[in-house]
Amino acid sequence: ENFKPAQVLDSLKWPDNHLATNRKLHFSIAKDNGDVHFEIHSLTGELFLSKELDYETASHFLLQVIIKDYNNSPPQNKSVFLSIDVEDENDHSPYFQDDFVVIGIEENVPVGTLVYIFNAKDGDGGFLNSKIRYSLEMSGVGENPFLIHSLYGTLTTAFPLDREIIHSVILTVSATDQAINLTDRRLGSLAAKIVILDINDNSPSFTSSPLAYVMEDAEIGFLVHCIVAKDPDEGKNGQVTYHILSGNENKPFVLDKITGVLTTAQLLDREIQECYSLMVMALDDGSPALPTMQVLTIVVLDVNDESPIFLKQLYETAVRENQDPGKFVIKVEAVDRDAGLNSLLRYEILPGSGYEKFRINSDSGEVITTASLDREAQEVFSIKGNSLHLTVLDENDHNPLFAKTQYQISVREDLEEGSAILDLFASDEDDGLNGQVMYSLVDDTFGTFAIDSLTGSVITMKALDQETKSQYMFRAVASDCSTHFPRSTTVSVVVHVEDVNNYAPQFTRVLYDLSVNEDALVGESVLTLSAMDYDWTHENTYVEYSIISGNSDNLFSIETSVVKSETSYKLVVSLVLSNTLDRETAPSHRLVLLASDHGTSSLSSTATVLITVLDVNDNPPVFSSPEYHIHVKESIPVGSHITEVSANDYNAGTNAEITYAIISGNERGHFRLDEKTGSMDLMKTLDYEVTMKFTLVIQAT
Repeated sequence: ENFKPAQVLDSLKWPDNHLATNRKLHFSIAKDNGDVHFEIHSLTGELFLSKELDYETASHFLLQVIIKDYNNSPPQNKSVFLSIDVEDENDHSPYFQDDFVVIGIEENVPVGTLVYIFNAKDGDGGFLNSKIRYSLEMSGVGENPFLIHSLYGTLTTAFPLDREIIHSVILTVSATDQAINLTDRRLGSLAAKIVILDINDNSPSFTSSPLAYVMEDAEIGFLVHCIVAKDPDEGKNGQVTYHILSGNENKPFVLDKITGVLTTAQLLDREIQECYSLMVMALDDGSPALPTMQVLTIVVLDVNDESPIFLKQLYETAVRENQDPGKFVIKVEAVDRDAGLNSLLRYEILPGSGYEKFRINSDSGEVITTASLDREAQEVFSIKGNSLHLTVLDENDHNPLFAKTQYQISVREDLEEGSAILDLFASDEDDGLNGQVMYSLVDDTFGTFAIDSLTGSVITMKALDQETKSQYMFRAVASDCSTHFPRSTTVSVVVHVEDVNNYAPQFTRVLYDLSVNEDALVGESVLTLSAMDYDWTHENTYVEYSIISGNSDNLFSIETSVVKSETSYKLVVSLVLSNTLDRETAPSHRLVLLASDHGTSSLSSTATVLITVLDVNDNPPVFSSPEYHIHVKESIPVGSHITEVSANDYNAGTNAEITYAIISGNERGHFRLDEKTGSMDLMKTLDYEVTMKFTLVIQAT
């Protein structure tokens, strides 16, 4: 096909036996062939190429050559068919449809996965000239992760892909024909960009520190930490959000899930919690989403916001009095919930009452005395700075002291045995057994008095008689109970015995029982009585009478009068009726009478008066109802019980016995009334048409 135009291809010759000298022939190509690639010399019959051939366009030509012989008359035409085969020349290079292709392949495909099929074309017609073999070359360094089949052009994975290592590969794919002569072989190529598509095969990875610090006085909203996690995946697969899974139960922190900024949501207190362990999750946006966990430790740094606190709210101890200065008292200890230098403590005693008598070691907290202590001057010290309660223990350095140097007392001669006449009291400034006082009598009182050893109460041991002995003198001793060298004090006691009103007035009878008619007149004396007093003085024997109970309605009163006799005057006492009696209201009365003398200590006695009120017929009977309405059928048989009437009389005895009678309305004798019970019965047949209603008047007597 590379034969050049105007060159003679061949020459048509007339057969030898047909040749003749000077034979005149005319050669032409039939016009209906429509082909302009060839021309023929009309006289010589030489065939030559008129324009270039293209095997790929036409590989064969069939020409009809017309030979006109002018030696005959008329001229004769003969046709010759000329078959021309065009031999292929390797004049076309293989070519791809595109110069550059971009191919995407997911990174998780297995080895051997078909990625792409390259298809190159070759315009040559010969088999070898158009037979294509493929080859592959990768730009850059490293091992090519792809293979291409030399015959089929299939691109497959040769190794596992990892987008996070290689995002894309630029390949040069070459297609070479297989011309026999190696020097004649042609090739075509294209650039292929293999983009490795991301698969969410990587979890986020934290790049920020797992340790953060924050001051405990940080305000709400303070930036504590910026959590950062990277995900080598791309797109949503590499977009990371942040979450707190645990450790934030009381929500002291808040985490921005987009930025990873961790801020305080509450005020912190290192002394309550000095460290937080937050389980933080970084989660990508792939499907499925892949998480990564990290324990974020947040250390709360100390601020000096805590006051020292003593291990005890109250320290209590004791020190004996009269000890030399420098005596160890107690060691106090305090703690400070702050940390570091903020928790280092120094001790001191604040100014206050008696503080100068003590000194504290500023480092150890040991307290010692700086002076000798006197319990009687100050028994308890309350040291400021903390609640230190110090008690000074007693030594027996004081005698008991009575309140008086001498006791004088007057007592009545009628005191009962065992009566307390005087309470002696001695105080001892010492404490405990040293200040506990016991009492005793020194002198003999002939069994008349004794003293309670614990209370100091002087009591009588037998009856006193002023006429026998009017005065007693003796000494009492107060001793402390110290087990070592007890101390004591003595005091004198004078007791004067006084005469008293010894006898109480006595009624001649303890119980008076009498009866009075209820219609007795007001002012009438119902009882005459008297009482005797065996004392001798006028005051102790003058008796007054009164009613002390049972007379709430003032029905009775007591009147006294003096009756003169031949030899003396006699006091007459009468119980007089002051108001009208009513047996139906009160059938009896129980009075308690009091007789009391005018002694300095008045004495008295009582008597009981039982009064029975006798009945008088002063109340009429009263029916239970002013009217009785009874409905009966006219067919009720004779003898039937109709009703029963009843009346009540508030009198008593025979005065209360009632008789019943029908005084009107029973003229025809239809009814009978029992005079004792008030029961009414039917005595005659009833007839509604004759009498519809009976009105009976019944009398209770």
